[in-house]
Amino acid sequence: MTDLVLAAGEVAFADVMCSAARFYGTDVDYPTSTGYFEHHPTFGRRWVTNRRLDTRRRQEAETAALPQWRDHTAARVVLTSAGVRLLPRGAHEWMPFDHALLTGITAEPAAVVLSYSTCAPLLVSGPAVPWLGVAIEHLRHGFA
Repeated sequence: MTDLVLAAGEVAFADVMCSAARFYGTDVDYPTSTGYFEHHPTFGRRWVTNRRLDTRRRQEAETAALPQWRDHTAARVVLTSAGVRLLPRGAHEWMPFDHALLTGITAEPAAVVLSYSTCAPLLVSGPAVPWLGVAIEHLRHGFA
């Protein structure tokens, strides 16, 4: 794994493996129309649409695009004096989540949701999460 380079004066308090996800919606990617070619005795070969299947596929695409927890992955989480640093499995660059941009912390059973002013909320879960939630809250108020 890539080692995290800390800024001058930044201190690391924890380096743990967790599960992480982000909460956001996406643009709807509508599927192409479905159907089949029919060989009609009078009209010849023509395209017949399958409206029922098209409607269902459009509804599924719209539902899939709604805001929801996405990008579920294992991640290395480093808690520092400046923020939470996240390195998702398979990634090569750290994702920074600074305490200065933190707008809310919500504790859930076995998970913590971190809300930020500039990006999608971050869900972190795993054995270290109860301690991380308390530590982040403490650091947040210490920098307020």
